[in-house]
Amino acid sequence: MTRVPLSAADWAGIDHVLLDLDGTLLDLYYDRHFWHEVVPGAWGASRGLDPVAARAVLEPRFRAVEGTLDWYSIDYWARELQLDILALKRSDPTRIGWLPGARDFVRALRALGKRTVLATNSHPDVLQIKHEYTGVLDELDAGFSSHAFGAPKEDPHFWRSLSAVEPFDPARTLFIDDHVPVLRAARTAGIAHLVAVRRPDSALPARNHDEFGSVERVRDLFD
Repeated sequence: MTRVPLSAADWAGIDHVLLDLDGTLLDLYYDRHFWHEVVPGAWGASRGLDPVAARAVLEPRFRAVEGTLDWYSIDYWARELQLDILALKRSDPTRIGWLPGARDFVRALRALGKRTVLATNSHPDVLQIKHEYTGVLDELDAGFSSHAFGAPKEDPHFWRSLSAVEPFDPARTLFIDDHVPVLRAARTAGIAHLVAVRRPDSALPARNHDEFGSVERVRDLFD
């Protein structure tokens, strides 16, 4: 288990920092509200269902594809639900934002000479919307969506594809994410330094993480 916070000696052994987007750099509150409130409200309205009833119908459909690329694909859900998901995303941008201290954390990494790389399951069109409101891609050295590789971060194919276009030494790489199945996949891929984020959603209490070293916010990685 990675020791946290990281000391100066720990940082000296890290060249690459791979960073999740939602729940690590940006507030997961936006996405949770979108899929729990906005989508059920829009889908239910066209079927005479209130949002609570619509959510009860939709949640099993969501869970059935969780962990697959379809789960993260607005194209898939646009077809499945007959909704313009991208337009709905653009209609509700006010909750898009950095988690506290995350932007300064990325800037501190770059000041230390670390290569900072976004590794996200976010659909490219959604990533673009979030970039428009936060400038997140401008703060990083590179960014990759799993949709470009045809496999989510939970899949070994993602990590092989990422390493082909962004060569990194797994023994000298740190990966930070809020989702345990993704961290497990990164561990299987050989990444040595893994950290879980305990509070990805600013509107919810911190989670417990026993399997990986963890911090409430990424800024807490600096001792």
